[in-house]
Amino acid sequence: MSEHPSLPPRPPLSAPMRYLLLVFAWLCVVLAIIGAILPGMPTTVFVLMAAWAAARSSPRFSHWLENHRLFGSMIRDWRAGGYVSRRAKWSAGITMAVSIAILFLTPTPRIVAISATVIMLVILVWLCCRPERAVIRAAD
Repeated sequence: MSEHPSLPPRPPLSAPMRYLLLVFAWLCVVLAIIGAILPGMPTTVFVLMAAWAAARSSPRFSHWLENHRLFGSMIRDWRAGGYVSRRAKWSAGITMAVSIAILFLTPTPRIVAISATVIMLVILVWLCCRPERAVIRAAD
């Protein structure tokens, strides 16, 4: 990822810091995979955090993430302008709705269910406000 031309280049990170960021990146990838399977766990946010950490710790891992068939488009869209696909927004919304239903249909303490619902709704509103990449269609 190229840095902004008007910003000075970042100083290189120490080896221990690169190692910690690499571990963090892998942890985020694992959480993203879990999020792709379990309702209530986000995927996109963990992919984006993994990309951030990998870009600062391991060029090889960063390249792998950017070119991954499932994760690559999310990372490229975000870096191109903070874009989040409509599919990711719908997926997040449905997953959050299912999670909220589970919270209220199980013996979860009411304050936990309400707090989690408020947090999810705030995140969903923020997510829905993110721009979507314009789809260019060929003229028929």
